[in-house]
Amino acid sequence: MSRSKIAVQVEEFATPIVEAMDMELVEVEYVKEGVQWYLRVYIDKPGGVDLDDCQAVSEKLDKILDEKDPIPNSYILEVSSPGIERPLKKDADFERFSGRLISVNTYAPVNGKKNFTGKLLGLSQSGVKVEVDGEQVDIPKDKIASAKLAVEF
Repeated sequence: MSRSKIAVQVEEFATPIVEAMDMELVEVEYVKEGVQWYLRVYIDKPGGVDLDDCQAVSEKLDKILDEKDPIPNSYILEVSSPGIERPLKKDADFERFSGRLISVNTYAPVNGKKNFTGKLLGLSQSGVKVEVDGEQVDIPKDKIASAKLAVEF
């Protein structure tokens, strides 16, 4: 099974667990670093998550993963906060964080650029609206390689 299929399957197992605890599943990653595989589950809630939240999700998810056994090799399960540079993936993320500073990288140039940092204005019909240096840029969703909150100093 491919890495992306494993991440999707784990997301299906993790979503009801996380939602039942009044939290949000932000992202699931299944990656190899060196010789070790890592299954990373990022969770969040208003006000942020703490160690107890991460431990509770980890324990419940670990039981399901042991039962279903979707991953053929050994791995390390990590449950954590997405951090201050939280990835933005869902439409709800772009709506929720409207007004905040974000960084967007694109697969192909938009208005001659592939990297944008600016104020998130929300969603448009075709993509994401960002104010960069006083100008509004509409970035098509299908061109977004990554989008995340940017650190504001």
